[in-house]
Amino acid sequence: MNVELDRDASERLAIFARFPEPGRAKTRLIPALGPDGAARVHGEMVRHTLRTTDVLSARRAVAVEVWYTGGDAERFRANFGLRAYRSQSEGDLGERMADAFRSMLAEVSAAVIVGTDCPALDPNTLVEAFNALRTHDLVLGPASDGGYYLVGLRKHSPGLFEGMAWGTDVVLAETRRRAEVFGLRVHELPILDDVDEPKDLSVWEKHRLREFEGIEQKPSLSVVIPTLNEEARIAATIDSARRDGVEIIVADGGSSDSTMEVASRQGARLVLSSPGRGSQLNAGAAVAGGDHLLFLHADTTLPDGYLEAVQEIMAAPGVVLGAFRLRIDRPGLSIRIVELGVRIRCALWKMPYGDQAMFLRAESFRRLGGFAEIPLMEDIDLVRRTRAIGSIRIVPQAAVTSGRRWESAGVLRMTLVNLSCAIGFRLGVPTAQLAAWRDRLSKMRAKSLTTHQDNFDQMRCTNPSSPRKLIGASVALRAPIPTANDQTPV
Repeated sequence: MNVELDRDASERLAIFARFPEPGRAKTRLIPALGPDGAARVHGEMVRHTLRTTDVLSARRAVAVEVWYTGGDAERFRANFGLRAYRSQSEGDLGERMADAFRSMLAEVSAAVIVGTDCPALDPNTLVEAFNALRTHDLVLGPASDGGYYLVGLRKHSPGLFEGMAWGTDVVLAETRRRAEVFGLRVHELPILDDVDEPKDLSVWEKHRLREFEGIEQKPSLSVVIPTLNEEARIAATIDSARRDGVEIIVADGGSSDSTMEVASRQGARLVLSSPGRGSQLNAGAAVAGGDHLLFLHADTTLPDGYLEAVQEIMAAPGVVLGAFRLRIDRPGLSIRIVELGVRIRCALWKMPYGDQAMFLRAESFRRLGGFAEIPLMEDIDLVRRTRAIGSIRIVPQAAVTSGRRWESAGVLRMTLVNLSCAIGFRLGVPTAQLAAWRDRLSKMRAKSLTTHQDNFDQMRCTNPSSPRKLIGASVALRAPIPTANDQTPV
């Protein structure tokens, strides 16, 4: 009997699998391995893919179904266990995929098909694929041989797969071309190697050793960056975090600009979330594979040597959470005083804020229950809970954050708003009330700047020969105004 498919799931994953019958499975490997050896390797890769999708199912409500060929459901159950099985239709690969998508998309809002010959395919890549289908029509997982290991759709697209030269190195390029003709918005995953020919066996061997000998293929650190309309800054932020062994995850709260496209080009994993930093950080942490997590604001860059600093701090006995010293990328005595105040706060009360790139062990983060999904002060809330289970250390190196908030609101005003919100939070004022108060101040600032603009325009028309006055008025107008959905906390 088949395992019943979860009909309540809004997403569907189809694994296209051939039964590992000697002489019919992985035939291009037969010259190197013989019929039995090629079938054995194919069977191992099928099991590897099933384990990968089992991890996905544990993380996300995705209905997984094996679409088989070259055998029957009974033989698959005997070899691969109780699962949801379904026979592929007749025809070439394109016709079979089109039929599968037509069937799945009649019941769910997003569907993905994967094969079984890409050992590097992992749960995080599958999560990225389904997340991308919320905003894109087509997701492609490019293979290094010119094909693809994954394809996902959120609407059936007749003709996308018809008459394709399957098994050649033009499949990916031709699919891209057709997608453009059909007006499909495309998201591409990282390029991965698949296993088709004897020269590819080293790819499988590397992953087989890691899996079966207990060598985990996972990053040492996952950097989670929450974003909302940060297209101008996100590339530099990602670049500052990029290191070998570091996974970079961008958790977007619904950007209307090209933030996600820029982040994807920079090699970051993408996660979509409801807006709000706490929600976004939790969404990013949920798919992170690293032993340690670092939470980085989209307008903050990390120093050289940051990874070594994280490793050193996390190795210290009793330390649960670390953060970097704050530096603001604006000149001026008042800004330096703000930085000094932060250093004093951290030295006396061990109270870093989110713009200092906080980091901790993934296990500790889960133990703490993650970030509170509140309108603001999610960073202070986490730090307060952290102090109950261990110590906090500040790294001497500085994370450099944008001074746009201080520039737009004024240093004194910004400092007072920050302090007032922090005090209100400690006194138990609901965060929704604090956020509403902050938003009112932002609107007052906006009204004030509008008045400045009107005066400036009038001055320019009535007295164009007063350059000093014009310059003074223009200075007051030069910066954007913080808004309620500004991702930076007070």
